[in-house]
Amino acid sequence: MSGTPQPPVNYGGNTGRPAIGLVAEPDVDTSASIGALVKDATVQMSTLVRAEIELAKLEVAASVKTALTGAVFFIVAGVIGLFSLFFFWFMIGEILDIWLPRWAAFTIVFGAMLAMVGLLAFLGIKKVKKVKKPERTISTLSETASTLKSAAKHSEPPAAR
Repeated sequence: MSGTPQPPVNYGGNTGRPAIGLVAEPDVDTSASIGALVKDATVQMSTLVRAEIELAKLEVAASVKTALTGAVFFIVAGVIGLFSLFFFWFMIGEILDIWLPRWAAFTIVFGAMLAMVGLLAFLGIKKVKKVKKPERTISTLSETASTLKSAAKHSEPPAAR
């Protein structure tokens, strides 16, 4: 990296620099011991990993914010659609009122609405009965737990057993 300052980065509305700044690599000391070199490499890897995690946090936060905004639009559209159904059924009742007495027209509309409620409830119950427990997840978790238990037993010192 050069010593020039970097311009702010825009991650979906979050303008700013990552919290973990990356700096130019210092000159390599060729006379340094292996331990010092390993320490330097560990520090640099740690800084790099933290910077990557910070970048991922910024990107995920921006994506979540965008998704929430989209979800709000869908919710508002759904609410408006539900309120519109009220007027739709009144329209159907008024249209039927042309040929039938008013009470009969709205009784038919009411019956149609009840029939749809019954049908949708039946379909919902049918789908809910098909829900099964997550067998693969349960078996994987039990395998992991038994593996960890056996590993813990084997890693205890002989005096502790």
